[in-house]
Amino acid sequence: MRILLVEDNEDLGEAIERRLRTAGHSVDWVRDGADVVPAAKGEDFDAVALDLMLPNRDGIGLIAELRREKFSAPILVITARSEIDDKVSLLDLGADDYLVKPFDLRELEARLRALIRRTGGKTSSVLALGDLELDLAGLNASVGGKALELGRREFRLLEILLTHAGKVVAKERLMNQLFNFDETVSINALELHISRLRKKLEPARVEIGTVRGVGYVARAVDG
Repeated sequence: MRILLVEDNEDLGEAIERRLRTAGHSVDWVRDGADVVPAAKGEDFDAVALDLMLPNRDGIGLIAELRREKFSAPILVITARSEIDDKVSLLDLGADDYLVKPFDLRELEARLRALIRRTGGKTSSVLALGDLELDLAGLNASVGGKALELGRREFRLLEILLTHAGKVVAKERLMNQLFNFDETVSINALELHISRLRKKLEPARVEIGTVRGVGYVARAVDG
């Protein structure tokens, strides 16, 4: 997942960013309310984690503006308990869920996963294709019931491809979702992850096809 984190508290922001990146997600961290809309327009995000109390802009106004600008990614609001009276306004304006401080970082990640599943029309945390299963909540994969060992970026790459199984996912989108904006990487890094993933998927009835010059597609194969 590529996540836009909007949080001006350095300690909390660092903790959230570290948690999400460790789990293999790509995170763009914005600290100033004035920078949120330009950041949201500039990239393709899967979800937003947004604190309400920000310098220069208030979170409620930002949610309303993002929705007016047709920004469609789910928004998880991070709020203090004293602000909970605003929850009806938040949901009416376009927020999808809220989390009250203090909270467990595991719950934050779980809620983001749930929001993305919901917007994608999925109700389960398990993605399946052929004899391959990917458990997004448990962070494990299996082929025919046997555990498949994956690195964190291999896991996230497979998650993206399985989420769009049968459809071509552009290389640019994969690069944006796998790597953080402050990482200097080339397309070769993506191709290396694809190569490693293909090797690990050899026992599975799943293949990762290449659409030359465009991207990659995951599909089930017979046998």
